[in-house]
Amino acid sequence: MSEALVAFANVSRRARTTARTYVILLKPRVMSLVVFTAAVGLIVAPNRPSALVALAIIAMIALGGGAAGALNMWWDADIDAKMRRTRGRPVPRGRVTPRAAMVFGLAMSALSVGALWWLSNAVAAGLLAFTIFFYVVIYTIWLKRRTPQNIVIGGASGALPPMIGWAAATGEISLPGISMFALIFMWTPPHFWSLSLFMNDDYERAGVPMLTVTHGRVSTRRHILVYTILLALTATLPVFAGIAGPVYIATAAVLNAMLCLGAWRLWKRSESAATTDHYAAERAFFKLTLWYLFLHFAALIGDAALA
Repeated sequence: MSEALVAFANVSRRARTTARTYVILLKPRVMSLVVFTAAVGLIVAPNRPSALVALAIIAMIALGGGAAGALNMWWDADIDAKMRRTRGRPVPRGRVTPRAAMVFGLAMSALSVGALWWLSNAVAAGLLAFTIFFYVVIYTIWLKRRTPQNIVIGGASGALPPMIGWAAATGEISLPGISMFALIFMWTPPHFWSLSLFMNDDYERAGVPMLTVTHGRVSTRRHILVYTILLALTATLPVFAGIAGPVYIATAAVLNAMLCLGAWRLWKRSESAATTDHYAAERAFFKLTLWYLFLHFAALIGDAALA
């Protein structure tokens, strides 16, 4: 009896370990952003589905984003193994074979797209399928190892979830969804370039042509400033699209002023000063970009609640 219990405990433990490993393949930290922005797309849309259907829609959008992450880990296993930030992922650690990651990613892709079509409409399902394709084929396989513009163009895949949420509720692609897409699309370069300023050694070791690797940190800081200014202008689009009100306007005014000031200070900053304090300002700017996106979308929820 005791041997049977021990055997059952061992099987149960292995099952939990395997489940955790496959959850990691779905990139849960990235998935949290997908869930949140997709939920905002649903919440601010007219004719929202019931709460239960909305939860199922968001779950399928999140699963699609996670499936793309699993396929990314399959393809990028070689460079993930060279980077401190990613070498602990399941494939380079040998916890999952590359083939298993690929099969899992493809299966979850098919499941999420098919289920979203059944739950909502063909437009939302088509956008989710395009998101997965764009992230895996256009960004991961084609752009990431070939051009410093990888994150600029590839950022489109991460910007699509709120548009998918909007389309799931409305059945169409229209200006409100596009405005949310544009906000994330323009946010992505300053966010990831600020990360690359203090993680440049990782990208250089892996041979990923991030802007810091190909053009240096000074040029990257200049690009961050330019894109931050463009981002501040883009942040006005939800107002003109009719989904943003006083909460969003006040939030956006403060956050864009803070981000532009931070980008200006980075641009004026010398490389020697950055090295001396271990890129403290760059790390602070990176954290600010995280709050920037979260609070902008939270403000859209606030205005929807007041409407």
